[in-house]
Amino acid sequence: MDPTLQAVLAAAASFLVVTLFLAAVIYACKGNKKTSPRPRQTHAQSRSIAIPELSSIAVDASGSFVPHVQISIDELTKATKNFSPELIVGDGSFGLVYKGRLSNGLVVAVKKLSPDAFQGFREFQAEMETLGKLRHPNIVTILGYWAGGSERILVYEFIERGNLDQWLHDHSSSSGLDDNDDDASMVRLPLTWGVRVKIIRGVANGLRYLHELEKPIIHRDIKASNVLLDSEFEAQIADFGLARRIDSSHSHVSTQFAGTMGYMPPEYRDGVNVANVKVDVYSFGVLMLETATGQRPNLAVKFDKKDIGLVQWARKMVERNSQMELVDSSISREGISEANVEEYFRIACMCTSELRKDRPVMPQVVEMLDKMPQ
Repeated sequence: MDPTLQAVLAAAASFLVVTLFLAAVIYACKGNKKTSPRPRQTHAQSRSIAIPELSSIAVDASGSFVPHVQISIDELTKATKNFSPELIVGDGSFGLVYKGRLSNGLVVAVKKLSPDAFQGFREFQAEMETLGKLRHPNIVTILGYWAGGSERILVYEFIERGNLDQWLHDHSSSSGLDDNDDDASMVRLPLTWGVRVKIIRGVANGLRYLHELEKPIIHRDIKASNVLLDSEFEAQIADFGLARRIDSSHSHVSTQFAGTMGYMPPEYRDGVNVANVKVDVYSFGVLMLETATGQRPNLAVKFDKKDIGLVQWARKMVERNSQMELVDSSISREGISEANVEEYFRIACMCTSELRKDRPVMPQVVEMLDKMPQ
């Protein structure tokens, strides 16, 4: 046979052998895939839900910020009689507040966040980051926390006289742990003008402290139910579930609105969702009006046979120089200085200015309140 032809046939045979070998390998691989099919991905597997905040506080964990208080779920369950509805003393953001007594005899306020609350863990984390480090006479003290599964619980010092909203709008008896409690049958009488001014000064001092921190804190939910009153009617700001630290630019851009209807500033209504200290100033101004008038800020007020908001009503009355008519009718006029009342409403109207730039900052508010004529 011709040597050249022999070489060509040999090369062709080699190519054929290699081709058949590769085909066999490929077929074998396909066969293995068929015999060991890849598990089908379920809907739950294909969509992972990340909760980055959970990494900061371990599940089934507890902590105490004071040495004499030990926190556990068994302790809190016993303290609140298994979270009895009879011991509910407040309804804070994203959860109920119970009155309880720990095994060492200390009476506490226990806030149990709703397991299904939207952003419930964020609210819990915010309170941990803020209240755990804050120390001021007009800021409520947090004693500790417990976290387990979907449950988030905060433990505060118990403030004897409840919240300002109850004193302004609910004069019924308050409930205590038992009949031996000092406040078990307490009837809330109308607050005097002097006490109301004292409460407002306390809130102002608490907000000034928050706003003057190295990294200022904006509360974002200043309202009467978040102002607690001790035995001397000294105000303490509570419920930091919506609080945010802000950077050196003194602003915070949020993806959602925060606050309570009636207390939120007009820029929220206009779609501007940048929170800074002036948001708290506006809410504080509304709180001043509510405290003085006894009118809820989310309800309309009659003026010239028309329904208008609390802020608008106060402005119109001030324009008419009728500040004394704004004062809650349940307050005795005896001993009230008209000059004091007029200055009070002037400050409130400044704080509730439509334009954010026209509102004072809290240090200025505190100074004005301290200088009010007696």
